[in-house]
Amino acid sequence: MFNRLLLLGCVLAGFFGQALAQDYPARTIKIIVGFGAGGVADSTARIIAQKLSENMGKGVIVENLPSAGGIIAAATVAKAPADGYTLYIVSNQNAVSPALMKSLPYDPVGDFAMISTIGFFDLAMVTDGASPLKNVADVLKAARKDPAHFNIGTIGIGSTQHLSAELFKSMAHLEVPTVPFKGSGDVIAALRSGTVQIGFETLPAVMAQIKGGTLNALAVTSEKRIAALPHVPTLAESGLPGYQASSWNGLAAPAKTPHDIIARLNREVAKALASPDTKKRLQDIGIEAKGSTPEAFKALLESEIVKWRGVVERAKIEKQ
Repeated sequence: MFNRLLLLGCVLAGFFGQALAQDYPARTIKIIVGFGAGGVADSTARIIAQKLSENMGKGVIVENLPSAGGIIAAATVAKAPADGYTLYIVSNQNAVSPALMKSLPYDPVGDFAMISTIGFFDLAMVTDGASPLKNVADVLKAARKDPAHFNIGTIGIGSTQHLSAELFKSMAHLEVPTVPFKGSGDVIAALRSGTVQIGFETLPAVMAQIKGGTLNALAVTSEKRIAALPHVPTLAESGLPGYQASSWNGLAAPAKTPHDIIARLNREVAKALASPDTKKRLQDIGIEAKGSTPEAFKALLESEIVKWRGVVERAKIEKQ
């Protein structure tokens, strides 16, 4: 009897999900971002929201809920109704948080239904434009010669920039200080003043300075050279084979959102990313538009959690 009731419940749930998907979307969709306005995650959300709204014929709005590591935003979406009207910009910070926090008010994998990646953006190792350090070999030589006076600048502890620097130090077997700053502008100022000798920063934050000559890019953190800076080698090419660190973002919904709605949103994201104007708008801020299946996105998140947990443990970063 119990098994029959369970089967009936599953069938009814399936019918309900299909009916919900057929009418979807019937009202405004909200995308929640765990970071402030103007950042890469916010800009990505607004670009994709505009295109989704145009293509789906319903409003798609962005709501910012900034907090350390985007925890408030993630917890809000995890508890939201699983009806496709509350979505979430997932970033690789979601893969870092489990390693940095003693506990989280949500399951970073189990509480979300992944929809698709949206884009990937790399980081660069940069110096002041007038620095005598001209390549990664120069950096390694200087850091090993006088490690106590060789500083690496990044934004806050636990950020992708900070962990990318720690991964570099680990793979290069360097024992040098990493100096965290509040924001990208502070890192750039520290490079200009000589307070730090190199910095790790996302390309969208420093591309203008690199192109203008204020900063010099010694290497990028991607697997392959990037089209915008074809003359800049990767760190893997520069003596650290296997080094790779990229930032990424994507779209997710609360767990148990009907499969048909997830499939519809996946198709809509793919359609949006195929649009030349969307690609250009993302490229202009340093993001390579790249979608995925929900399954591939989940696998990416899971693999990144494992990767960054190892980096945090090797760097001996204390959990908060």
